[in-house]
Amino acid sequence: MPNTTPHLAPCDLSRLIRPRSIALVGASDRPQSIGGRTLANLIDHSAPVGELYLVNPTKTELRGRRCWPSIASLPETPDVAVIAVPAANVLGVVQECAARRVPFAIILTSGFGEAGEEGERAQEQLKDIAAAAGMRIYGPNCPGLTNVNQGLGMTFSPSFPHDLVKGPIGLATQGGGLGRNVMQAMERGIGIGLWASTGNEVDLQVADFIQYMATAPDIKVIVTLLEGIKDGPRFLAALRCAADNGKPVIALKVGKSEYGRKAAQSHTASLTGSAEVNSAVFKQYGVIEVDDIDELVDTAWLFARGLPGAQEGIGIYCSSGGTAALTADAVGTAGLTLAEFAPETTRVLRERLPDYAAIGNPVDTTAAILSDAELIEQTLGTVAADPHLGCVIAPIALDYGETTIRMAQTIIAAQQRCPTPIVPIWMSDRLGEGYRLLVAGGFAPPRSVGKAVTAIRRWVEWGRWQRSAAAVALRNLPAPAVAPVLAPGPVESLPEFEAKRRLQQAGIRLLPAAVAGSRKEARQFADAMGYPVVAKIASADIVHKSDIGGVCVGLEDGAGVEEAWDRIIASVALHKPDAAIDGLLIEKMAPGGGIELIAGVTRDPVFGHVMTFGLGGIYVEILRDVTRRLLPLTPDDAASMVREMRCFPLLAGARGRPPADIAALRQLLLAVSDFVMAHADRLEEMDLNPIWVGPQGQGAFPLDAVILERSGT
Repeated sequence: MPNTTPHLAPCDLSRLIRPRSIALVGASDRPQSIGGRTLANLIDHSAPVGELYLVNPTKTELRGRRCWPSIASLPETPDVAVIAVPAANVLGVVQECAARRVPFAIILTSGFGEAGEEGERAQEQLKDIAAAAGMRIYGPNCPGLTNVNQGLGMTFSPSFPHDLVKGPIGLATQGGGLGRNVMQAMERGIGIGLWASTGNEVDLQVADFIQYMATAPDIKVIVTLLEGIKDGPRFLAALRCAADNGKPVIALKVGKSEYGRKAAQSHTASLTGSAEVNSAVFKQYGVIEVDDIDELVDTAWLFARGLPGAQEGIGIYCSSGGTAALTADAVGTAGLTLAEFAPETTRVLRERLPDYAAIGNPVDTTAAILSDAELIEQTLGTVAADPHLGCVIAPIALDYGETTIRMAQTIIAAQQRCPTPIVPIWMSDRLGEGYRLLVAGGFAPPRSVGKAVTAIRRWVEWGRWQRSAAAVALRNLPAPAVAPVLAPGPVESLPEFEAKRRLQQAGIRLLPAAVAGSRKEARQFADAMGYPVVAKIASADIVHKSDIGGVCVGLEDGAGVEEAWDRIIASVALHKPDAAIDGLLIEKMAPGGGIELIAGVTRDPVFGHVMTFGLGGIYVEILRDVTRRLLPLTPDDAASMVREMRCFPLLAGARGRPPADIAALRQLLLAVSDFVMAHADRLEEMDLNPIWVGPQGQGAFPLDAVILERSGT
């Protein structure tokens, strides 16, 4: 079913994230209870807030602080109510908060949408109560909210006091376990300023916190772990806001396999969506999609250390020839470029390094100079300052005691004098003092060459996207629209002739065609069009015509058309005896020499209509050479979709082929996008396969069309 979550305008979350007053409902003196641990985090491990009110009707005081019997009895309305009571009592507390006009409620309690039908009904009641009062709800079934940069933990997690390294990364997750796993990457040297773990998302969602982080001055990089997306337009608006503000969003989406989708749905009750569609959306909006937690942490921290500039060249500085070669291989395999050093860099390296050192790129100083910290600092600094470089990789293959400590110290010193990121790689399983120095210095060293180069590739690719026409076009687009209200009624397949008639009315070029009700009429239509022609069964009950002998191609004369009539009608009667037959669709046959492509549109339950475009005909299922975009398309989207296909060289004129009419193909994609958006409330699916693309000047047009739409009755 389509997503029916209402699309809400962005909410000012500043009073939730930096509250002036907090009420803890369910405060407890039992140290291992949810209320007890949350109380300890607020009193013992958080920076003071303006007021902290403890609410527990069975207590008069806790830890020397007054206890209030209810939210209604408080002397002022708090900015945030943190609710840590049993599930059976949550609705009553939320009603009290609504009556008191509390702006935000954080519900830590579980036992709602994730717990079956009864929990889902209670969750819907939460939503209704909050909506009526204008109150925003965070949770339920969540670990709370952690603002590390402000020193505030509205959370029951016993790990809170141990994960307090401030930093420029904002983290938005649904599940608490994976979120805490990322928080504990602080042990590598990263800093996370804000962590929102939204749980069941009865109201506030990950999207709302991405939107907040996009304009928060203390957040430079946004990281998100997603199990599902409930409100597609809301999520896209947040991504758009991040792009507008030049902030990278790094996403790990679970639920890519059928196993993962089932696990994610049972955990968060979210729509996980198609992995292919999610990835296409991420790409379209400049999101850096990663595949695991290590990649996420390595990539996020590289962005936190500095955003990519126009220079993409990579430098390698190493004291081991084999390690240098291994790293160079990884750089080349990743499609990255080793920079050619500027003459001044080469001059300094030649003067300062021994004759036997390799002074090209990669630089291999050999181990003989490792005892000379000043020499390493000068030469590494020179490489890092080279104007052709975007970053420098400094792989460290082994822990070598004092020698490695000096290497770490020189890397730290060189980085202090140069803005170009130096990426040390700690390859050894022995995490010695050198590693600890790099962690303390804020480098968060990746633990393998492959992981480091993958992070750098993501970094470089995002820089390219930022400078691309696609990023400019995204920033100039209007805000994502709310999903249309769907027409009622069942989904039905239009007869092919009717589908083509509608496309033609929308200005999409098609070959001449007519539905014949008899053998004689079929021949007359074919004679009028001119040969060769194609004959297809005309029936709304038959979609895949060729599978049952419902298509004859290359008919050269009237006798062939009459024979095709008899053969097709007989085959359909045998294979589909109950199908309603309108006759045969007679069409002019496409010229020879073209290329067959496909354009299909489906309605994604989260994001709406998505176009899939690629190599078509009989190869579509075999080669799967396709690309995807959310609709509507921009001219840049259409151009990029054509260029991204692996078969693009065929269109461009490879091996002596005449170049295809790419301009007409782009216009066709835009026209199909316009057609879909004009019928967005009814159209469920469309398949144009094949699309014939001729040489330049001969155009591009569909040869077959399937449209599934809601009947509206």
